[in-house]
Amino acid sequence: MATQRTDDTHPAPVHYRVEPADLNAHLFSVTLTVAAPAELQELSLPVWIPGSYLVREFSKNLQQLQARQGRRSVPLAQLEKNRWQVECRPGHALVLTYQVCAYDNSVRTAWLDAARGFFNGTSLCLRVHGQEDGAHTLEVASTAATAHWSVATGLAARATDKAGFGTYAAAHYDELVDCPVEMGTFWSGRFTAGGVAHRFVVAGAAPSFDGKRLLADTQKICETAMAFWHGDKGKAPFKSYLFMLNAVGDSYGGLEHINSTALICGRRDLPRQGEARAGDGYTTLLGLISHEYFHTWNVKRLRPAELTRYDYDRENYTPLLWFFEGFTSYYDDLLLRRAGLIDDATYLKLITKTVNQVLQTPGRQVQTVAQASFDAWVKYYRQDENTANGTVSYYTKGSLVGLCLDLALRRDGKTTLDEVMRALWKHCKGGPMAEADLRAVLQKLGHRSFDSEIDAWVHSTAELPLAELLAAHGVLLKAERPQLAQRLGMRVAENHSVQVKTVLRGGAAEKAGLAAGDEWLGVLVDGQGWRVQKLDDVAFYAGSEHKLVAVVARDGRLLQLPLTLPPDAADRKGAPPDTISLGVTNSAAVGRWLA
Repeated sequence: MATQRTDDTHPAPVHYRVEPADLNAHLFSVTLTVAAPAELQELSLPVWIPGSYLVREFSKNLQQLQARQGRRSVPLAQLEKNRWQVECRPGHALVLTYQVCAYDNSVRTAWLDAARGFFNGTSLCLRVHGQEDGAHTLEVASTAATAHWSVATGLAARATDKAGFGTYAAAHYDELVDCPVEMGTFWSGRFTAGGVAHRFVVAGAAPSFDGKRLLADTQKICETAMAFWHGDKGKAPFKSYLFMLNAVGDSYGGLEHINSTALICGRRDLPRQGEARAGDGYTTLLGLISHEYFHTWNVKRLRPAELTRYDYDRENYTPLLWFFEGFTSYYDDLLLRRAGLIDDATYLKLITKTVNQVLQTPGRQVQTVAQASFDAWVKYYRQDENTANGTVSYYTKGSLVGLCLDLALRRDGKTTLDEVMRALWKHCKGGPMAEADLRAVLQKLGHRSFDSEIDAWVHSTAELPLAELLAAHGVLLKAERPQLAQRLGMRVAENHSVQVKTVLRGGAAEKAGLAAGDEWLGVLVDGQGWRVQKLDDVAFYAGSEHKLVAVVARDGRLLQLPLTLPPDAADRKGAPPDTISLGVTNSAAVGRWLA
């Protein structure tokens, strides 16, 4: 952890000094010193951050880039949107100075204001071409305005003060940018899991925050995950681990790193002192913690072969996110159950939510989950009005593929997905993996080929055999009456009127001509007009009538659209239901699965 001091203060061949220069202007000041630059030294800033598959153009926040050797300014030319070249004199150190505007309060980029600082190296640290594999150091500097702050990072401390300001070391550029830095007056707590020191820092928590409970529950998650991968006596592939949580008004997300994770959640989702039973928001937060921690093995080390070495200048495609994100999503809540943090009923409720999300996405019949993985760069991270109709989430459907595979393996009685995951870790030596590796391990442990399952569940749009496999393990999948929004085929927001967000393919709303962006103001039923402020008003005023007129506002115009309300249980001609529930028929079978 970032608390030690050594006598070695000599900077590495590539050294960065980061200072929170102007809190109110949200500006970090960066000084990059290259001890032995090339004659024509190229530098670049990444366009994306590993784990978040979208080109985010971090260079848009970089400004006032200057270069010098000694007291002499040297020519600097911009070659591309994120790449520069400097003409250097041999034998003289190159010093570059620049500023980065940090105004993204997420886990992916950088943030700075009077209360808190945070940055990922991909947003602040120019890559020195030709020296990426050499040692790097990072100096996090304090100012008068931040003298009362502390620093937390997964980087190894080389020479730091008690607050954490000072110099940190990285073996290479990849490690440097894979260890984000948290700065501020955060809450901090520590625990040990599997013999490894863990630290948890929380920024923005309310006074009611119960840090003791968060530490205890997180410790259970970490111990359960370590036991999953390495058994009781196995050794974790990291020497320490850091959780960084930013509590805000309303947000949710996380990003995995080599020995840390950056998390964000709603402030009200944190556990509260004196609260006997935490709410659903806290369970969701624990699932996020479990998810990102599981990634320490499954994607940071065991990773897609296509991402063996990151290319920071462009998209890095892989068709395997259904495995790395989807299977991690399967295990995140399952490990909560095994850690004793939720019961069987809560776990099945979480599965029910995932199944319904997939069933209510028409895009599952258009795009395979392998295609969704490959298209993450242009579809999952660029969602619009047609996303639900044209794509499927590799998180949700991928987790159901993991569920089906686990249940199928257990039904055969030869092995489990747990054993497959551990065998994959050994088979790939905790490194790059291809789909062929998964198929090979499945065949070896399962004593038969699982190619037909992978082909059908991953590389086709066929429905998953959820009902059959769940029934074999004591769980009944039952069709339920869908909510009105699902019956109509739409997703809405309600705030004094009904705002149409998505119109699902083939539904009644689409047939009536409703479109994303419409404001549904009222209905005409038997010639009478009624104001609509929430979707339930439509059913209330319609009564037993199935035909009405929707009055919507679109682009400043009022439109009257004839709409037929579908019956509660339409003839689906053998198609799966849109909404399901899960019920236990054999508690012993469920217990064997979830143990």
